[in-house]
Amino acid sequence: MRRLRRVKIIATLGPASQDQKTITALFDAGVDVFRINMSHGTHEDMHARVKMIRAIEKEKHRPIGILVDLQGPKLRVGEFAEGSAELKRDETFILDSLKNPGDAKRVYLPHPEILSALAPGHKILIDDGKIALHVTKASSKEAHCRVDVGGRISNRKGVSLPDTDIPVSAMTPKDRSDLEAALHAGIDWIAVSFVQRPEDIAEVKKSARGRALVLAKIEKPQAIARLDEIIDISDALMVARGDLGVELPLEKVPGLQKRITRAARRMGKPVVVATQMLESMISVPVPTRAEVSDVATAVFEGADAVMLSAESAAGQYPIESVRVMNRIAEEVEQDPVYRSIINAQRAKPEETGADAIAVAARDVAETLNPKAVVAWTSSGSTAFRIARERPSPPVLALTPNANTARRLALVWGVHAVVTKDAHDIDDMAQRGCKFANREGFSREGDRVIIVAGVPFGTPGATNMLRIAFTGKEK
Repeated sequence: MRRLRRVKIIATLGPASQDQKTITALFDAGVDVFRINMSHGTHEDMHARVKMIRAIEKEKHRPIGILVDLQGPKLRVGEFAEGSAELKRDETFILDSLKNPGDAKRVYLPHPEILSALAPGHKILIDDGKIALHVTKASSKEAHCRVDVGGRISNRKGVSLPDTDIPVSAMTPKDRSDLEAALHAGIDWIAVSFVQRPEDIAEVKKSARGRALVLAKIEKPQAIARLDEIIDISDALMVARGDLGVELPLEKVPGLQKRITRAARRMGKPVVVATQMLESMISVPVPTRAEVSDVATAVFEGADAVMLSAESAAGQYPIESVRVMNRIAEEVEQDPVYRSIINAQRAKPEETGADAIAVAARDVAETLNPKAVVAWTSSGSTAFRIARERPSPPVLALTPNANTARRLALVWGVHAVVTKDAHDIDDMAQRGCKFANREGFSREGDRVIIVAGVPFGTPGATNMLRIAFTGKEK
């Protein structure tokens, strides 16, 4: 099943998409990667979904990516004596270490490390920013705050701290347990929530030990401040616009989306744009024009993937949401302006042999207009580097590793096929041409570009480019 677009689609599984029939329909509609959110469900639920996806993969003869999203450190207030309280503007409200039920004057904050990190002037946002406070006086036991935006606060509402460097790991004990369960299930990507510093990603990569690639969700101001360091250590990025739009002024999010997308592409890392892309389709079968424009903007920017969250997990129209996103992406990529925007964002290649070959493949493709760039790749790095250059023809990645093919399901323009490795240069060219024909990229007599590393099977050794003509299969 060859997709007629370069950008990939990620869909979140949930109550509206938990049976194999629906997941199959989502794949048929255009999903390339399925996201399992560990904020909801058990390890047993996750294992059951992975099993269903792998069964669909076997039935469809196509690699499917699975991304497990770790919950991360969820900060919440305690409980109130009456279940809630009304906070009024300009009044004082205290967050403290007392476990007593709260009222309109104070509430328990069950995070002593946060109380120690707060300082006068720091903003505190509660319930996705519906209530806003700022700290006037702080100690290790309590923080006195002034109410900037009042309203009703109830039990266990979430707390966001845009100005505070939270002195805790992005990995909670729950996350460590979820990570091991996910790796045991054989998933392909791990998404790390509430990343603040590169060390947060390093911790997850150390635990993963190469069994899955690690994606950093950019949703905190602290991550923006160290963006290049985080991109450098991560395998991929996600612009998590929901929490980013809570902790930063909403008007800053579009610019940050462009900045993150371009920085990730410059450094050769896949980037996902997520949150509220087709939000209205949770309850209606047709998106708003603004939502269509939002998805199109991400595609025009050259994002590797666009993601559906509640639309596919809990909405009334999960399959329709994927179909709409698929149609938008296909239309944008056929627009005459699309290629000029993509080309204008080209970055200087890194000074490596692999990058030189990737740039050469792109330049040769522009001159000769081949039907595909065929990349022989063991680890996936060859396909990653070629995708960074956003070549005009699609990238057909041939790999002996099923895990590599599944990981590449997230990467722009890459159609992966699992096959035994080439044993010499002639075999590489002949079978590259054969698969280009078989997968529907070319026909007899068409030109393709073959890229590989010699000796074969050596990760990161991309050093050869060959122009070939396809012939009849024998």
